[in-house]
Amino acid sequence: MDARDIIKRPVITERSTDLMSEKKYTFEVDVRANKTQVKDAIEEIFGVDVDKVNIMNYKGKFKRMGKFGGYTNKRRKAIVKLTADSKEIEIFEA
Repeated sequence: MDARDIIKRPVITERSTDLMSEKKYTFEVDVRANKTQVKDAIEEIFGVDVDKVNIMNYKGKFKRMGKFGGYTNKRRKAIVKLTADSKEIEIFEA
């Protein structure tokens, strides 16, 4: 997989923005990607040094539309911690 296929988008929530002060960044990643692929993709795209990667899986929720029921898409989220001497990732470019 290409690095741009592995990293889908940054997750911007109140908690994830608080974690940015600790050099931890949250991304939604491909459900087939492992920790090593996520680390290599982040280093290639942003040019930073990754210390650690934590990955979480989310099952799809059951939703109904009238009498029909189905599941939303499953997701995979990665929290990437950068090394102390690494530069920061600019998600909001102002």
